[in-house]
Amino acid sequence: YQPLEKARKHWRLCASYPHIKDSYWLSVNYGMVRHARKLGVGLEIVEAGGYPNLDKQKAQITTCTKSADALIVGTVSYDGLTPLLVSLSKRMPVVAAVNDIDSAGIVAKSGVSWISMGEAIGNYFATLRPKGSPAARVAWFPGPKGAGWVGFVEKGFERGMSKSSADIISVKWGDTGFEDQLLLLEDMLEEHPDVEYIIGSAVTADAAVSLLRAKNLTGKISVLADYFTHGTYRSIKRGKVLAAPTDSPVLQGELSIDQAVRALEGTLTVTHAGPAIRIIDRQNIDETDINESLAPASFKPTFRVE
Repeated sequence: YQPLEKARKHWRLCASYPHIKDSYWLSVNYGMVRHARKLGVGLEIVEAGGYPNLDKQKAQITTCTKSADALIVGTVSYDGLTPLLVSLSKRMPVVAAVNDIDSAGIVAKSGVSWISMGEAIGNYFATLRPKGSPAARVAWFPGPKGAGWVGFVEKGFERGMSKSSADIISVKWGDTGFEDQLLLLEDMLEEHPDVEYIIGSAVTADAAVSLLRAKNLTGKISVLADYFTHGTYRSIKRGKVLAAPTDSPVLQGELSIDQAVRALEGTLTVTHAGPAIRIIDRQNIDETDINESLAPASFKPTFRVE
């Protein structure tokens, strides 16, 4: 995929995120802002504050698109936005970013298969505890019910884990905020003090590292994440998290801007694209180009590019 070098005019783009509470979406934000500046287009970003906030995302999109030429949406719901996006698509291109979404009204998608993301970490776990080895007690934290990516992650996760000796003794659903995940983890540990592995979102992994340290359980319970952020990077380097797959969110942010501009300029030919998925663990982390996955430490959330 060859990204554009410059836009033909100063297009105005609106981008809507489910939240910017973790460094995954911060990295998407960085990729979008960097590419918008390179192309010379305007960008306004709104964020809904979490996956339960469908009505808030609808309202933000309605306001933001009044002065925009195209919409990029990281949805909080697989199909909850469909009627609004179908209506908007009659007057502007709508590009889906990162989270999968019903295709009605969508001109292009930038993102990877979240089935493959879930399967990647399941396959990795199966190399640690293959089928036929002693049963491994696993707690699984899929994320928020109803979010566009969660069902797909779970499908792939189940496929990968079927090759392992996992006994999933607990499943805890919840929003991907640190406090939400911490509470779920505390509940799980009370119910299942014999758990051996915690697997879930990058925020789950961050919260688990913190909680296990507080409870003097570091090294006694292993942690894996199903996507990659600054927190998982640090924890993998320190041996606190075993592994996580990266889908290069910086590149996904750039790609979504590129697709929106191409749609506006009539040059869109690749309507669904995303980076290759790679597993990061302690053995390969020092040889991995993390600039495709993580925003620089100095980058702060940016909501407008003029």
